[in-house]
Amino acid sequence: MQRKQSFLSGAAILAGAVAVTKVLGALYKIPLGNLLDSQGMAHFYAAYNVYSLLLMLSTAGLPLAASRLTASACALGRQRQARQVFRAALVLLGAVGLVFSALMFCLPETMARALHDPMAAAAIRVLAPSVLCVCLTSAIRGYTQGLGDMTPTAVSQIIESACKLVVGLGLCWFLLRSGAGPEAGAAGAIAGVTCGTALGLLFLLWALRRFRPSGCDTPEPLGDTMKALLRIGVPITVAGGGMSLMTLLDQSLVLGTLQSTLGLSAKAAAELYGQYTFGMTLFVLPPSFIYPLSVSLIPAITQARSRHDEAAAGRLTASALRITALLAFPMGAGLSVLAGPILQLLYPAVPDTAKAAAYHLTILGIASIFVCLMVVTNGILQANGRERVPIWTLLAGGILKIVTNYLMVGNPDMGIRGAPVGTLYSYALIVVLNMIAVHRCMKGRVDFFRCLWRPGLCTVVMALGARSAYTLLGRYFSQNLATAAAIAAAAAVYVILALALGAVTRDDLRHFPKGEKWAQRLHLR
Repeated sequence: MQRKQSFLSGAAILAGAVAVTKVLGALYKIPLGNLLDSQGMAHFYAAYNVYSLLLMLSTAGLPLAASRLTASACALGRQRQARQVFRAALVLLGAVGLVFSALMFCLPETMARALHDPMAAAAIRVLAPSVLCVCLTSAIRGYTQGLGDMTPTAVSQIIESACKLVVGLGLCWFLLRSGAGPEAGAAGAIAGVTCGTALGLLFLLWALRRFRPSGCDTPEPLGDTMKALLRIGVPITVAGGGMSLMTLLDQSLVLGTLQSTLGLSAKAAAELYGQYTFGMTLFVLPPSFIYPLSVSLIPAITQARSRHDEAAAGRLTASALRITALLAFPMGAGLSVLAGPILQLLYPAVPDTAKAAAYHLTILGIASIFVCLMVVTNGILQANGRERVPIWTLLAGGILKIVTNYLMVGNPDMGIRGAPVGTLYSYALIVVLNMIAVHRCMKGRVDFFRCLWRPGLCTVVMALGARSAYTLLGRYFSQNLATAAAIAAAAAVYVILALALGAVTRDDLRHFPKGEKWAQRLHLR
């Protein structure tokens, strides 16, 4: 067995991988947006949203359940039972992945029509094999994460992103240069995802050789282990698929309302929604850095619970909330106050689309903060055995999303501008309900105000400084230079304020690689 990494050390490894994959993703999606423009991006995201939903339905719950059961078995010294959990997860996820891949391959036209974008059918079919590959990948990741080793997950994610960049962007460029339409370009771009998931799976199969059970315990029957996985995993799946489900629901409702209520053509609606997706591309960035924290949090709290160490569970919960706020608040606020300049910087080839998308990102930037808080509070609830609570909070948010889309997007005075507002309202409601549930299950051991107020204050000052710096610098320098300088200045201001106000504690840093040394240098308490 491998040496177990600490909770925040594992989270740091995954977050580092996320940082690399996001850089690679930016090198992929930003040129892609410039190549495909709004119509092609609408086809791309139609396929990707179908894929994301099926992926979340198949992988959101079972890998986390496997991670939780593996961590619990390891805490009790049952190494062979941990391996049995992996076998059960592999069988279940393989079966689910095979079914969903078959659906995407055989029914792409039906799925595309359901999203009011028939031109996305080819891209959906190209993505079909990815679901099976990722399902098998997720089983391996759940096992290694439960053992406390996040490195195989991190490396496989980087491999997937690198392949997506090279293959996807290359194929898209080639097809468009050959005279193909935007729907073919979208299919070529998304082929990179399929190739990347296949290579990531091959790497994990190779890495799995290092993980061999060393215990002498008697594992439970495979059928019983499968039942335990399903009992925990199904509620997590429903809740974990929340963001993908909300995104898919959003697309279907928005496109449908634009066409049926406002009388727009399918092409005109796709162009408007394509502008919205430019904001959505950056909207999902902050949550991607928080998800590793949630993944590492679940086995850590589970092990504390297995040892009946309630104090440790409370400290882990408070630390997770504090780290989430420290990362999510400035990222979301920065996207909001500098929405226009950032989009103009990233998408110079389509300036009109970037300008139109600025409104969406201004609102979605704030919404991303609530998504981050939703991710971490979902993880806290799931680690504490409250898997069903996020289902009900998601349902409440989904209902609010439907209502707001109907009222706002269907209003001719708002149209597509109502979509991000509905997104903000729905996630805000989910977070409020989740925090109430966390407060109850932790029995008041976590002080939300204490965890959040310092990052919040630092973020407000940073946001005001970022906007002021951009306005001032824009008078003397080019827009792109002013944007880059404002971002750098805002980051510096935020870090200084966070350290000055004690938003980061020694206990937070000591779990990270060389964190104790950094805590000493910064004189943290």
